[in-house]
Amino acid sequence: MVTEEQVRESLNEVLVPGVKRSLAMLNLVRQVAVSDGKVSITLASSALGEAAQDWLRHKAKEVVGRLSDADSVQVEFVEVKPAELNQINSIIAVMSGKGGVGKSLVASLTAMALRRQGYEVGILDADITGPSIPKMLGINERPGGSNTGIMPVLSRSGIEVMSFNLLLHQEEDAVIWRGPLISRAITQFWEEVVWGRLDYLIVDLPPGTADAPLTVMQTLPVSGVIIVSTPQDLTNMIVKKAVSMAKKMEKPILGVIENMSYLYVPEIDKKIELFGKGKGKEMAQAASAPLLGELPIDPELARLCDEGNIERYSSDAFSSMAQALTRALSLPTTEKAGG
Repeated sequence: MVTEEQVRESLNEVLVPGVKRSLAMLNLVRQVAVSDGKVSITLASSALGEAAQDWLRHKAKEVVGRLSDADSVQVEFVEVKPAELNQINSIIAVMSGKGGVGKSLVASLTAMALRRQGYEVGILDADITGPSIPKMLGINERPGGSNTGIMPVLSRSGIEVMSFNLLLHQEEDAVIWRGPLISRAITQFWEEVVWGRLDYLIVDLPPGTADAPLTVMQTLPVSGVIIVSTPQDLTNMIVKKAVSMAKKMEKPILGVIENMSYLYVPEIDKKIELFGKGKGKEMAQAASAPLLGELPIDPELARLCDEGNIERYSSDAFSSMAQALTRALSLPTTEKAGG
């Protein structure tokens, strides 16, 4: 006799149009009832237009109908707020206080490191006026959705992404907004996007310690913060303001990453410190957190970012950063499939 567990397992085959994640992973399956071979399925209609709902109804009936003893299958939709669907285990904010240090780069690399271990990962691009996540990941399609919510866009490796740049008609369009509007947009990305079930949501914060970072710290249940710095004294002075903010907001600092730490010249096997001696350890001490990595200026990484192929990147420095991140999060070290 068909069981609820069999029905739910079969629904894993059904991918939501445009997102390419299953009904189960987006947490859209609200109820399954089985009685005398009659199967009743209730799905959330959040962010789904009529065409998408019709397709999912047909597909769900098809896959469940293949089960033995499933005499009839009924599929209904109910309205559910996206925030009620989202089950996110951990939210990591990437911040600096200083612009141009590579927060978006580090946010992307952090998501990649976790995804390569098989975790379900998303990136919320909270840098509303200067978003660069979609460019680095090679994403240019608009998010799907309806008046009940927004669906994130999936990267090539399976990272969910929501960025304001994906909503603009032209990626070069300027967003000329005051603080309250920016804060509202960030809140909407948290409350109105169907993230579904994620192990980690990485939040790429804009520079500073004002409206946008404050909104994230106060609105989202941030589990930890990664601080991004560069070797210059001026940068370190400003980054320490972000450290101070995280501490005042009582958000744990998971670690510090120093970007643009050096330039490695393989022809002479030498590291050149273009911006002075690295201060990563000093910054980590100030943050009372581990140094997660010292990332070099890497022409190959720059090229991949420009091409939208950052997910192809690998290097010793990145591997070391990923291992340090694993230790900081107390994760298993064995890679899982799906990265």
